[in-house]
Amino acid sequence: MTTIDPPASEPPGPPLSAPARARRAFRRWRRTRPFWAATWTALGGFVIFFLPMAPLGRILQVGVGGIAGMAGGVVIMAMALLVLALPSQRHTAGTIAVIAGVASFPLSNLGGLFVGMGLSVLGGAMAFGWLPEKPARRGGGLLRRRPRATDGTPVSPASVGSGSA
Repeated sequence: MTTIDPPASEPPGPPLSAPARARRAFRRWRRTRPFWAATWTALGGFVIFFLPMAPLGRILQVGVGGIAGMAGGVVIMAMALLVLALPSQRHTAGTIAVIAGVASFPLSNLGGLFVGMGLSVLGGAMAFGWLPEKPARRGGGLLRRRPRATDGTPVSPASVGSGSA
């Protein structure tokens, strides 16, 4: 009779419920992308987009200023989605989110009364600075240190390579 060990990612014990498995899967997905950067950026874009919202007749009276503010909010929210969908494009999306957030200051009610602008700049900077987790480093590579003998004599290069001389 053979026994099957559970995968290393799941602890031994009773099986997990569906919500617990979903929460664990979401946590694993969230850690592979700049989740909080996208959250702050989207929230800033939301504030910038919806703060100048008024009845359509009022927006048309305001003119280009009201429409430009709403367009800035849409651009910022799109950059938040881009950061989540394509983490490799985080530098471009983060830079555009910061620029659009700062541009919202004169375009949209002082950048969403400073709240939307601040959240957009914070989220864009976090997206730009985010780094994916690096895998565990193995001992190989070109810049590997050569072992030294304990008695002071150098080790021959033939004993250090891949095994073929």
